[in-house]
Amino acid sequence: MRILFLNITAQVGGAERSLLDLLASLRQLDPTLELILGLTADGPLVGLAEELRVKTQVLPMPAELLGFGDTALRGQGGWAVASQLLGRSATTGFALRRYLAQLRSLIRTTAPDVVHSNALKFHLLTGMLRLREPVVWHLRDYVGERPVMQRALAALAGRVAGAIGISESVSADARRVLGRTPVTTVHNAIDLEAFAPGPGDGRWLDQLAGLPLPGAEPVRVGLVATFARWKGHDTFVQAARRVAAKLPPDAVRFYVVGGPIYQTAGSQWSVAELAALGGDLLEQHALGFTGFQANTPDVYRALDIAVHASTRPEPFGRAIVEAMATAKPTIVASAGGAAELIRPGHDALAVPLGDAEALADAILRLAGDPALRQQLGTNARTAVEARFNRERLGREVLAFYRQLATARLAARQVE
Repeated sequence: MRILFLNITAQVGGAERSLLDLLASLRQLDPTLELILGLTADGPLVGLAEELRVKTQVLPMPAELLGFGDTALRGQGGWAVASQLLGRSATTGFALRRYLAQLRSLIRTTAPDVVHSNALKFHLLTGMLRLREPVVWHLRDYVGERPVMQRALAALAGRVAGAIGISESVSADARRVLGRTPVTTVHNAIDLEAFAPGPGDGRWLDQLAGLPLPGAEPVRVGLVATFARWKGHDTFVQAARRVAAKLPPDAVRFYVVGGPIYQTAGSQWSVAELAALGGDLLEQHALGFTGFQANTPDVYRALDIAVHASTRPEPFGRAIVEAMATAKPTIVASAGGAAELIRPGHDALAVPLGDAEALADAILRLAGDPALRQQLGTNARTAVEARFNRERLGREVLAFYRQLATARLAARQVE
């Protein structure tokens, strides 16, 4: 079987790490598979894919198309939305037609058995092409929350073989939008060897955050996330202030791990804003900012408690699984896909979205109970090994491909 994957960016974000996990899983499961990755630019993802013996093809996308998002058009529907979204002007319309022809040529040349789109813009493009090859859309967000994109995808959904949702929450949302198009749920997976329990160095975190080394070891609590506003950094800092007010000085330290990645104004926190929210915590050396850290396994190992604090439902929650895989007790803002990842009280603690008081209470509970931290961490690792291993990921995706192929063959026989 030959599979062509399509992804917009060659940079490595959460969707790309999940794609790499899928490629690695498929390669391990069936070495005879021919895996090809089509990208719009060169970048780090190319080398990482080629390490997995995945062929890469770069098909540069014109800036006119890359620059369009799905917020520019409202109050329109169907095919008009898809066309206008990517071709509002004569210049952009020409770029769109040319790129569609180039994409069709790439597909014809690679002759895949399946075209697997990993990005919303490629969902639109593959739908517009009306391909003979079966097309699968990998949905990593709630399309129903995008008023324009959902109408475009709904109009084109009849042209694709099926879709994969990264959680049942995402899949349920997609079924409402895509109608009769088959949608299956395949939870993401992670590299269990990379994210494994092990000794951690809390003082390394202190150095990254520019904090003085403590006299006695504090309980270290961390939020690992991009600076998107909905990731709940404000809730985390507010909870930290409540906790610090109830414990002796130097008993607990809080770490914000991550940084800004978006270009859209107002879409993310700044360090200055979060520092202002932190108030006296900074003066007490109880709050630190490490910036982005590529070595996230060591970050989790250095923490005593991991926090997920998103203020809106999470499509999946990769950071939750990564923390659990390293056997860290994790507190989860439990809604959407994130709620599907845990058994509250068994392998994690759950709190409501945006509830700083509940989050503070959960941190205090864990900070004062090392035995509970140990038990939750042990159960978390066991759960991740059973549910989020790479072998399961490739097996489920291949099964869906074959299911779609069988359905397609049956439909042709009826015709």
